[in-house]
Amino acid sequence: MPTYAVQVMTGAPDAGTVSSAISLTRRARKIYRILSERYPDARCELTHSSPLELLIATVLSAQTTDVRVNQVTPVLFATYRTAEDYARADRAELEQIIQSTGFFRAKTNSLIRIGDRLVTDFGGEVPRRLEELVTLPGVGRKTANVVLGNAFGVPGLPVDTHVGRLCRRFGWTTEDDPVAVEREVTALFPRKEWTMVSHRLIFHGRRTCHSRRPACGACPVARLCPSYGIGEIDPVRAATLVRDRPAAGREPG
Repeated sequence: MPTYAVQVMTGAPDAGTVSSAISLTRRARKIYRILSERYPDARCELTHSSPLELLIATVLSAQTTDVRVNQVTPVLFATYRTAEDYARADRAELEQIIQSTGFFRAKTNSLIRIGDRLVTDFGGEVPRRLEELVTLPGVGRKTANVVLGNAFGVPGLPVDTHVGRLCRRFGWTTEDDPVAVEREVTALFPRKEWTMVSHRLIFHGRRTCHSRRPACGACPVARLCPSYGIGEIDPVRAATLVRDRPAAGREPG
């Protein structure tokens, strides 16, 4: 029978590793402080007035923009007010209302099944625990964290396309998997800040640090960013790339 040597790591991490981790945390928090000054009003941009509405809107936001979802939800929320309404929805009517958000047949299926599960397993109410939220059809960690942080005040870091992109550009992580990004980035910040970290990254990603042509020359964190220079560095030209708010059809998150 073969034998295997097992190397057991003992003792504290080496000084270089500790120093690097401290440096990363300090730089991440400096970037966050600057983004907090730039976007003091950062928030969830999905229009909602209840946990159910936010849950539904977040599911609809997959592969489209918040702007597009907000164009659809006034009629949707006036028609479907409770989880039971979604569970009993007329499929053709629901598909017609949400069609412009894309993938409307799959989303319709998710909304009906979510309504049914909420009625069957949660008394018609949106659960307040991540472990329960992710059991709902079409709901992953990102959607669950959006609902927890914005409807219930439970800190979480939703990792959408903007958050993942900026975290990698800032050097906070090298991971592509959203769960791994969430794990590494939340370790850099106090738990109470997690939701706002996500909001401010999303605001910055939609307005300045675009996926295709970031406005590096107009970026408030340029001097701290290891990716500076991947976009337009001329201040005048970069300023023309900065958006006050994202336009419909641009960069879904």
